[in-house]
Amino acid sequence: MGAIIGTRTNIPASDGNPSIGAVDLFCGIGGLTYGLRTSGIDVVAGYDLDDSCEYAYEANNGKGTFVCKNVSEVTGEEIRERLKKFDVKVLVGCAPCQPFSTHRKDKKHRERHKDWGLLAQFGRLVEEVMPDYISMENVPELMKESIFTDFVATLKRLAYSVTYNVVKAEEYGVPQHRRRLLLLASKKGTIDLVSPICDEEHVVTVREAIGKLPPVKAGGVYEGDPLQTASALSELNLRRIKASTQNGTWRDWPEDLRLDCHKRASGQTYPSVYGRMAWDETSPTITTQFYMYGTGRFGHPEQDRAITLREGAVLQSFPKGYVFTRPGEKISRKAIARHIGNAVPPKLGEAVGKSIIAACCAD
Repeated sequence: MGAIIGTRTNIPASDGNPSIGAVDLFCGIGGLTYGLRTSGIDVVAGYDLDDSCEYAYEANNGKGTFVCKNVSEVTGEEIRERLKKFDVKVLVGCAPCQPFSTHRKDKKHRERHKDWGLLAQFGRLVEEVMPDYISMENVPELMKESIFTDFVATLKRLAYSVTYNVVKAEEYGVPQHRRRLLLLASKKGTIDLVSPICDEEHVVTVREAIGKLPPVKAGGVYEGDPLQTASALSELNLRRIKASTQNGTWRDWPEDLRLDCHKRASGQTYPSVYGRMAWDETSPTITTQFYMYGTGRFGHPEQDRAITLREGAVLQSFPKGYVFTRPGEKISRKAIARHIGNAVPPKLGEAVGKSIIAACCAD
């Protein structure tokens, strides 16, 4: 059995332990915030420019305040004010990864992307706030860029102890194959990421994560949960998924079901598109397009459809009760899938929080 998803401890400071408060930059719908809170850290505010994240962030994260603001306009003074009552101050964030992603088409001109400089803004705020602990999460490709080198150099110039590694999310209870760059920094001494909670043979599988969720048909929705809704499939794609096996490829299909691009040499290198997940393995990386059958191995292991929004959220390690929309609000699969796919998995955020708490206790 793998780790339990979505448990909450949220232990307040007591017995002489220092109070720990955090601010989450680029917070989105609150995946990192939720994980930190689960570990016992009080996240007082999340900043993000996307106001469509506000409801989900605040509905699931206690008294944490969502602040709709461009990080370039955020001042160190306002963050210090939010954290002034805490003994230990923490600044975390996951700057948008689009400029650095391997999926980016214009790879030669990454620096032209509108979000390129956001990590530098994170560094500016570190210098203005001088928090006790820092965490930054992003795609591994960021390590190759000068903007990351500059960020690390800034932290070291400010006398922070810095560690960073590419982390396997499944080792921390996320039922998903996901690789992320995770940086931790401390003003109080060394800090390391806590040890994994799962080994390769005991990861949380797709079956353990979503196997008991209510079944739905393609284009359908479960009445008890508006996020348990699946995209409709054309008659041709319905035939394709019926011809698919767990962890199989489109090469398993009859010739008449294959796309023209599959028959070209360039299409031979994309075997996982239009694929089914496997019950007894972790899922593939949950992207912002996981709700569409043809964009990856996002077919349900057994039911003839792509995974639902709720299933994608649970595979990101959000608890099954996480709220994404106001009651009665119309569901936008595209918008919610974007929020889920861009989020820091809460279980990874929980590992970050536990690492910070462990470092505090060691001081």
